[in-house]
Amino acid sequence: MGPANSVLLTTSGGKEVLKSLAISSIYVLDQDEALDFYVGKLGLEKKEDVDLGFMRWLTVNVPGDKSREVLLELPARPAMDDKTAAQVRDLVTKGHAGGNLFFTTDDCRKTYKELKAKGVEFTEEPTERPYGIDCGLRDPFGNFLRFSQPTAQA
Repeated sequence: MGPANSVLLTTSGGKEVLKSLAISSIYVLDQDEALDFYVGKLGLEKKEDVDLGFMRWLTVNVPGDKSREVLLELPARPAMDDKTAAQVRDLVTKGHAGGNLFFTTDDCRKTYKELKAKGVEFTEEPTERPYGIDCGLRDPFGNFLRFSQPTAQA
């Protein structure tokens, strides 16, 4: 989205309230398995791995882009009560509570071949779209991911 499509929240004095999106989260059922997939197979970097006592704060980011992180979060307290966490785990297991992540790449077909060689299972091969070339896959927990090679804009 360009500036024309951006929403900027301001106070009555005209100062920005929200400046950027820093962390998104997706639910995973095993953080070590998620780390292996996102870092070992997809090539993301582990940014934070902190034992907070009540939870493990585990984030990854695209190499070179430390301003945006993905929290690989277990469905558990403190985010939700035990009953809700069990329901979310059940939905994640069935592939129905997955999040969505959309990455860009310089060469979608090359990325597809490299990841497929590492054992990543795709739900959609690279396909020409009006906005570029993209493909789709699911992580081991049902989260849907897309890789896009955007069309060069004039």
